[in-house]
Amino acid sequence: MTIASLRTPEERFQSLDGFPYEPRYQDVGDGLRMAYVDEGPRDGAVILMLHGEPTWSYLYRKMIPIFARAGMRAVAPDLIGFGRSDKPIRPGDYTYARHVGWVNAFVRALDLRDVTLVVQDWGSLIGLRLAAEEEARYARIVVANGTLPTGQGKVPVAFHVWRAFARYSPVFPIGRIVASACVTKLTPAIRAAYDAPFPSPAYMAGARVFPALVPTREDDPAAPANRAAWEVLSRWTKPCLTLFGKNDKMLGRADGPLKARIPGAKGQPHERFWGGHFVQEDRGDYLADAIVRWMGEGRLA
Repeated sequence: MTIASLRTPEERFQSLDGFPYEPRYQDVGDGLRMAYVDEGPRDGAVILMLHGEPTWSYLYRKMIPIFARAGMRAVAPDLIGFGRSDKPIRPGDYTYARHVGWVNAFVRALDLRDVTLVVQDWGSLIGLRLAAEEEARYARIVVANGTLPTGQGKVPVAFHVWRAFARYSPVFPIGRIVASACVTKLTPAIRAAYDAPFPSPAYMAGARVFPALVPTREDDPAAPANRAAWEVLSRWTKPCLTLFGKNDKMLGRADGPLKARIPGAKGQPHERFWGGHFVQEDRGDYLADAIVRWMGEGRLA
């Protein structure tokens, strides 16, 4: 099956502020191409960084060079519908299961192993599923301002507002949306970099639909798979670290269940520090340094 998609013109990505990395591409099925950054030595410890909504690998630009200088292989894909990756035109072509499948196809194609998984926002919804479903590939997990919802529990009013905005607002200013969830002030050049993948509304189907794919009810199609993933994570004894921006009003305290339910989180140097929802943007250097230090210490549960 080939899904009809758009491909952002390359000139949109010229002279991006602080992002000199050459893109690479990998077919992930359905006739779609996923873009990614791959820096550092090929034989280094693999750091797989998954972004969320509505960002792309640009979000990790402060962290990639720190990992590479530490001798690690820093891999940061653009999810389908974002960044330089292909963008299906129809909202209905985006599903939670497909996003998991596309990233899993990417990981398998590159044959990434002994992976340190770094996730945030929708990167957590996808990445924690991957770790649970293919445990052998993943050595440790770092979660920053993310979670794995199962459709149970109370949903914040702010999330319902965000979901309605994404669906119904006549405009969807990506750069300003990212800026609104940061505690640092983003320059016009940085906001423009987040806008770059979306030259017109036709390219935004994936960004618009993502909030609607979050399981908020027990009968959501993705809820059973997420509950099954939690069954695995509740037995996960490999290291798991949470590094959360405490100024995030929606997910700033979502680290609680992760620390309580994942055995590998016990005794780890978890932190809540100054930073917003897009903590990689606010404190990317701090975040990367903390991960490098943690891995160097070799802390185990």
